[in-house]
Amino acid sequence: MPVSLVVGGQFGSEGKGKVALELARLYQGTPVTLVRVGGPNSGHTAYDKQNRKFALRQLPAGCVDRNVDVVFPAGSYIDVEVLLDEIDELDYPKERIFVSPFARIVTKEHKAWEKASGLGVAIGSTGSGVGAAVIASVARGAKNFELHSVLAQDWAPVSRYVFNAKTRTAHDTTEMMRASLQKDSRIIVEGTQGFGLSLLEGGYGNNATSRSTTAAAALAEAGLSPRDVDDVTLVIRSFPIRVAGNSGPLVGEMNWQDVASHSRRGEDLREYTTVTKKLRRVGQFDAYVVKRAIQANNPDRLVLNHLDYVGSPKELADSNSRLSRFVDGVQESLDRSLDWLGFSEFEVMENSRVLDFVQNR
Repeated sequence: MPVSLVVGGQFGSEGKGKVALELARLYQGTPVTLVRVGGPNSGHTAYDKQNRKFALRQLPAGCVDRNVDVVFPAGSYIDVEVLLDEIDELDYPKERIFVSPFARIVTKEHKAWEKASGLGVAIGSTGSGVGAAVIASVARGAKNFELHSVLAQDWAPVSRYVFNAKTRTAHDTTEMMRASLQKDSRIIVEGTQGFGLSLLEGGYGNNATSRSTTAAAALAEAGLSPRDVDDVTLVIRSFPIRVAGNSGPLVGEMNWQDVASHSRRGEDLREYTTVTKKLRRVGQFDAYVVKRAIQANNPDRLVLNHLDYVGSPKELADSNSRLSRFVDGVQESLDRSLDWLGFSEFEVMENSRVLDFVQNR
């Protein structure tokens, strides 16, 4: 079986981890491999089958059921301390984790450089060291640049995941995944952050992350071919967020009390970032950035999460309910049907209003 890609369509925290986990469960009739590209500067949250919550920065959220192989390809950036802590937290089978010898290590040197750079204040960077690790890899040991790039094959703490004790060779993760595909396995690549944060395509200048965050970029980081892909999922949310601080424009910015009032739930809905634990900024749904994300990613599936901030699933049966009007409004603004809807942290559901939308176009 070929490759599925899961990417975000706004500014991150759209619920990609939950969706990747849903796909992993859908494909459990066959062997599944989860691929984590990017680095630990963003967190993914998922709940295992016992409803235990895991907020992960390094392991893919889609692996929380502990029954899939996990690959860190050459296009991943690894904070070893975070990775080892998460492996222990999940008690993950160590023989099912594979690290490319060409994956990059995020070092203390990288974190210190980012802290000294002032990017945390200037653009709302998490300061996790990923950006510095990316720059160091591009610098390629230039004598007039102070940072060094470190490959996983040269970093002893991850050697057991890089080195194959039986063959006494390092894992070529592309070769490994190619062999899996030939055995009719499913590979799911779990992207990071969102389209609006993409360095190349996002369009928000310096208020971007250090990498491209599209499906094509995630596939390149995974070391796989475009011919392998048969399934692209774009994940968005009802009220987009950005991280705290000077993190860039956010259409219709509001406070969390406004969101709670809109939802009529009368509860504290405030969200905090997984990495920095700071209060997220929140705004109104903006079709512009999502339409651009759709154009760049051409998804097979579009998922709208955090609809519990608007209403409950039972309201979908009433075409005049506030929730139905919101869903229809999003579909009309995007000129695209929504395939899955998310009302909780635990699951997604098929959109019962897709047929009405298609018939009335």
